[in-house]
Amino acid sequence: MKKIIALTLLIAGFASLATAQKPVITFEKKTHDFGTVPSTAGKISCVFEFTNTGNADLIIPNVSATCGCTVPEWTKTPIAPNGKGSITVTYDATNRPGRIDKDITVSSNAGPNEVLKITGEVTLGEK
Repeated sequence: MKKIIALTLLIAGFASLATAQKPVITFEKKTHDFGTVPSTAGKISCVFEFTNTGNADLIIPNVSATCGCTVPEWTKTPIAPNGKGSITVTYDATNRPGRIDKDITVSSNAGPNEVLKITGEVTLGEK
């Protein structure tokens, strides 16, 4: 009986250690406001920087935007604990007057998806 209890405690201990090893993605900011941008500005970009504040490698398999006018590029290699990475979001303002209000969804092994947001206003006119 003592061996069964000891084995159960050992398995529980390993299970808690396994769950304790988890990446955590911490963004410096989650929104970016481009302000007022002329439609002649073409492609405009911003960078969302983050740190893995967890204790296991952070992996980001996918970052997606709500439309084809917004293109994300991101660090695709595993990010070690305390390591840094970035997501660059490019919005094509060409001939798109009106409000910018786009969500960028970040999928990672850190848990639920994170949502980044870009905002602004595109006006007709010159730079």
